[in-house]
Amino acid sequence: MTHDNSWPVALKFMSIGASKIHDKNQIVMTLDHDVQNKSESNLKKYRQIEEFAKKQGVDFYPAGRGIGHQIMVEEGYAWPGTLAVASDSHTNMYGGIGCLGTPVVRTDAASIWATGRTWWQIPPIAKVTFTGILPTGVTGKDVIVALCGLFNNDEVLNHAIEFTGSEDTMRSLPVDDRLAIANMTTEWGALTGLFPIDSVLAGWLRYKATEAALYNNAGLTQASTHTRFTHPRVDELLGNQLSADKGAKYAKSLHLDLSTLSPYVSGPNSVKVATPLNELAAQDIKINRAYLVSCTNSRASDLAAAAKVFKDAAGKNGGKIPKVAEGVNFYIAAASTPEQLAAEEAGDWQAMLDAGAQPLPAGCGPCIGLGTGLLEPGEVGISASNRNFKGRMGSTDAKAYLASPEVVAASALSGRINGPGWYERPEGWSGIVRGEGDGIREEDRMITAEEALEKIIGQLDDLVGTAEKDIHGGEVAPKEDDGTLTEVLPGFPEKVEGEIVFCDADNINTDGIYPGKYTYQDDVTVEKMAQVCMENYDTDFASIAKEGDILVSGFNFGCGSSREQAATAILAKKIPLVVAGSFGNIFSRNSINNALMGVEVPRLVHRLRETFSGVPAEVSQKDVKEPKGNWESLDSPPPAPQNTPSQEKKPTRRTGWTFKWDVRRSRVEIQEGKDGVRWSQKVGELPPNVQEIIARGGLEKWVKKEIKAST
Repeated sequence: MTHDNSWPVALKFMSIGASKIHDKNQIVMTLDHDVQNKSESNLKKYRQIEEFAKKQGVDFYPAGRGIGHQIMVEEGYAWPGTLAVASDSHTNMYGGIGCLGTPVVRTDAASIWATGRTWWQIPPIAKVTFTGILPTGVTGKDVIVALCGLFNNDEVLNHAIEFTGSEDTMRSLPVDDRLAIANMTTEWGALTGLFPIDSVLAGWLRYKATEAALYNNAGLTQASTHTRFTHPRVDELLGNQLSADKGAKYAKSLHLDLSTLSPYVSGPNSVKVATPLNELAAQDIKINRAYLVSCTNSRASDLAAAAKVFKDAAGKNGGKIPKVAEGVNFYIAAASTPEQLAAEEAGDWQAMLDAGAQPLPAGCGPCIGLGTGLLEPGEVGISASNRNFKGRMGSTDAKAYLASPEVVAASALSGRINGPGWYERPEGWSGIVRGEGDGIREEDRMITAEEALEKIIGQLDDLVGTAEKDIHGGEVAPKEDDGTLTEVLPGFPEKVEGEIVFCDADNINTDGIYPGKYTYQDDVTVEKMAQVCMENYDTDFASIAKEGDILVSGFNFGCGSSREQAATAILAKKIPLVVAGSFGNIFSRNSINNALMGVEVPRLVHRLRETFSGVPAEVSQKDVKEPKGNWESLDSPPPAPQNTPSQEKKPTRRTGWTFKWDVRRSRVEIQEGKDGVRWSQKVGELPPNVQEIIARGGLEKWVKKEIKAST
């Protein structure tokens, strides 16, 4: 699925010499991001997208029909047990119906259009086990907001998440709640969040199949939904149900007891700061704007939950729907027109209009800072959307909170962050139960003989590992170079080296690397891109960094939105290689797709900080160092205590150190200054397919060759 970015993807598609989409049934185009924009330039772009879709014969949904992710789910394109991708970071939402949804970038989209293929790096898998039953007054939104806040040290960064739990537990999470949870696994840092194909999902699919058949038989729709939602197809799915292997190994396991949850609110301006609603309500935080918009929480069930707040209040107001608080603007936009029609038929839409809500067309709108109702300087907003990093929904001098639809409605009604009072704390409650593992007490665990054997083997492995550490006096020593060499393809450099320029911060997001104000300008020159590279991180970067330098930064470099210019701007600066403690996955994809090389060397980051920032080498990744103005952004945890630098703190520093990457030997060598220590270590082998993409100058040129070879 592509949305408003379909035209930029089409331009890439045509620039690589493609003229016909490889498989028209593989593609869906929607218009949803900037649907309030009636300027001639935007309308022209929308016409171009529609005409291109019609010419190529792909399914197209016009502005106002709904948000692309909702369309993918409600129209049956995202199907359980399959893979669906979109050029948007909230593709994770499809995991709510057991469909592996994960984002791609524009170059990937053009490749899929042209060849039907793109590339993947298989991520580590995290298992999240839910226990208990979700209490009345607590929603799926509260679950994911709590997860983002309770596990806020990159526990699931770049992981694929498998959500699981007992049948009773999972029954307390209806599909709409699952969609909200899966949607915001993006904010949690994951690549995808997958729910099981179970009885809850089966019931939802049966309903959709019956609905599609009825509407089609009655001649009430021109859509082809009935060809995707059919009972025979559901029968086939449930008869060949996809599930995890017994005894499957996970990179990590976490658990959360749903019965111990209460309503949660995220913010201000960070998804990694989550607070129980009752604590924020006690602070009497006045609001100026409330939003019931976005693909996260604007389905009919969400609209009904918000409307119930006003309907309940009407019972104490002589049967008349009360108005939202004076000075508060309340905006509503359904996730799609079918969801809005359902809310209208139930009287929920009208109830909110009677309360003074301002309706917006089905689309993204204020969730991404477009159209009516953006936050002004000094204002406070609360939203049922998915992101609240500073400046996303308006002014950088505003504060944004995230909450469930009913909390948003109750806050709009009272004029301050508040809830509807539906939640009652259970007797004996002593706090949220969560942590590592699966959350099942050993005395309550029932396992098979096979599982018992696997457990014993696992314990033996742990004992062996512990013994090795004892023998070696600590961590197991890495194996010496075994002399094996990586094949280096023609056109790929065997060695890359240069002086290290150090950007001493974690979580430098893509806006810090390439400012958003340039992202949608089509006439930015390569020289200008080089000039503004890293501008939002450090305005002095352009004058400090030089051609041929090796850029080294901290952990989670390149998190945030999927703008490919974050990679191309670094290339425009003629920096051939980026080294980091770890990378945001979206940046890694864009780097490879645009022929920017990258390698992870956490030890180097620690050594640089020990030398230039006074940070001990043993400081963990959790002790992040945030750039000014960045810590409240999308993928950043709360700021860590700062060490006193041994030298003057500089965002960007020429180090005098040199870095050499021997690709053939999969080894890096660091010279710590002219007379300093020299050391080396093994790094991950660069696979041939990645080399091939980079050697050809990026994915676009790779696709060009593929097209030429097939003609």
